[in-house]
Amino acid sequence: MLRDSPHGPYKMKYPPVHSNWQDEQEAVRKTAVIFDQSHHMTDVTLRGPDVTRLLSETGTNSFATYGRDKAKHLVVCNPDGLMIGTTVLFGMEKEEARLVGPAGAANWIQFQAETGGYDAEVTRDERTEDNDGSRELYRFEIGGPAAWDILEKVNGGPLPPVKFFTMTELTIAGHRVRGLFHTVIGTPGSDSKGMEIFGPSAEGPAVLDALLRAGDEFGLVRAGGLAYYTGSIETGYPAQPTPAIYSGESTKAYREWLPGDWYEGKLSIGGSYRSEDVEDYYVSPYDFGYGHLVRFDHDFIGRAALEAQADRPHRRKVWLIWDDDDVIRVHRSSLFGGAQRAKSLETPLGRYARVQADAVLVGDRLVGISTMCAYTVNFGHWFSVGFLDEADAVEGAEVTVLWGEEDGGTSKRNVESHVQTTIRARVRLSP
Repeated sequence: MLRDSPHGPYKMKYPPVHSNWQDEQEAVRKTAVIFDQSHHMTDVTLRGPDVTRLLSETGTNSFATYGRDKAKHLVVCNPDGLMIGTTVLFGMEKEEARLVGPAGAANWIQFQAETGGYDAEVTRDERTEDNDGSRELYRFEIGGPAAWDILEKVNGGPLPPVKFFTMTELTIAGHRVRGLFHTVIGTPGSDSKGMEIFGPSAEGPAVLDALLRAGDEFGLVRAGGLAYYTGSIETGYPAQPTPAIYSGESTKAYREWLPGDWYEGKLSIGGSYRSEDVEDYYVSPYDFGYGHLVRFDHDFIGRAALEAQADRPHRRKVWLIWDDDDVIRVHRSSLFGGAQRAKSLETPLGRYARVQADAVLVGDRLVGISTMCAYTVNFGHWFSVGFLDEADAVEGAEVTVLWGEEDGGTSKRNVESHVQTTIRARVRLSP
């Protein structure tokens, strides 16, 4: 079902571009860029005296310093230590938190809240495409070398000191807004600082207008979905894993609780990695680049399994820089190859499923998986985020990405008839 998902391409009220994707990609490195994130993510709010306990007993992350204005890239697993998903956790108040992002992780937490005896109320604000009303909050993300100058100008003065992945408050267009400091759209440690700001949706147009006006002198660029997603791949974001919930007794009750048309029912898997067993698509945090977010200072679902895995060999996250000549060959074949055409590389974002899983080979040996792939003017090449066996995750090593799906392509509506081909790539251990 997941490989041949009947659902069409992912829809959202998020323009692919506002000007052109090249300038929009480049702005985060040169000046500043702003994205409107008000539509494509689901917000789930938790309120009540047991909210922190619920999150701590569900998430792999440490909660030793969690509280108001703290945020986390929250990882949740099934009892076998396999990932269900990730979400951004916003610590709003002492007994209030928000989960923002793809809904897989939030759905699992809601299930625990409703079935685990927690004193916690759950309310949902679905992404715009699935929302019958208007969104509760606006969200804008601003980043780049000039981002902080723009924020201080629009705030009318310096911002309070703020640590990475913590929140602060500022004033924009007479409205109080909250902002989360992060570097999702810039390389960590670089000058590309970023902040995600949010507030009541009715105030969004005034806040956006003020930011755009303040940003004129600094070269602020308003960017669309293509620059947003390709920029996140630059920094190593592999999107979401296949939720480890489709099999096994430990998640049976959860499957029976889930509505059929939520995130898990609409999920699609694409790419050249093929298995008849859905469990072969499951990953642990250690094999998905999130081992640093697993902390054994508290009890949580999946802890025992993850403790047993901690000292084993794991796959390592890498960047795969694709060979330019092979990419040109694939483009030529996809356009002029007739019945033997290659799977198209839609520039600049080659994503055609919710979960992308392409086989990475050394000779005939499977050594890992390639996930989201893109071209950016900042890299100057096609590239992807991959996960390779430790022995093969070597700087500069040559590997092969198997591009396209088996047997002429699966029956996903956005997959054209094609034949598989190979693309050489070089391993990079950092962006």
